[in-house]
Amino acid sequence: MGDRSTPEPTGPVTVVHLLRHGEVHNPEKILYGRRPGFRLSDHGAAQAKTVAEYLADNDVAAVVASPLLRAQLTAEPIAAEHGVDIGTDDGLIESGNLFEGKRFAVGDGALKRPEAWRLLRDPFTPSWGEPYLRIAHRMLGAVHAARALAPGREVVCVSHQLPIWTLRRYLLGQRLWHDPRRRQCALASLTSVEFTGTRMTGLRYAEPAGPSGALVTGA
Repeated sequence: MGDRSTPEPTGPVTVVHLLRHGEVHNPEKILYGRRPGFRLSDHGAAQAKTVAEYLADNDVAAVVASPLLRAQLTAEPIAAEHGVDIGTDDGLIESGNLFEGKRFAVGDGALKRPEAWRLLRDPFTPSWGEPYLRIAHRMLGAVHAARALAPGREVVCVSHQLPIWTLRRYLLGQRLWHDPRRRQCALASLTSVEFTGTRMTGLRYAEPAGPSGALVTGA
């Protein structure tokens, strides 16, 4: 019988950095989701600059961001550092959520109202928002589009906590439904996917702007 082992990947080594945006100015503490106009807080702007400094010596050839303001603002100092324009990819956008615009906490806001309970009936899809598999597929498309922009170099894609975490689990072959308290995707963190040719050959995580809890507002 012939050798059925998977051949070694070939081609240029390209790194796509998935950057979660920085902290958002959200004094009312609502789940803002895809609502426009939510900018970075002063601390969030400082986090974006810290990431730009962290990546200053990397071979970043392109910067792409979610269309939402907080992602675009996070991308700005990185793009300026490397002298590139910011591209926009809708595939990097925040996940859709039917609780958008509401305060969302146990015992406070949306979960207090019985009419909202129907949205919580299925945590596996989930029933309250965009299906996890759809998120994973659109994020995967955005990442491969970014990889194709700069073979053999690095690309930064600015996105959001749940989309980044969902894609990470998808790439690692893990189930997509999960405990939100266990997400490893801090504000302004980098989830970096390495490709050799078109095949993923590595994944690493860094928090250049410091840690933040999985449930910290700013998703």
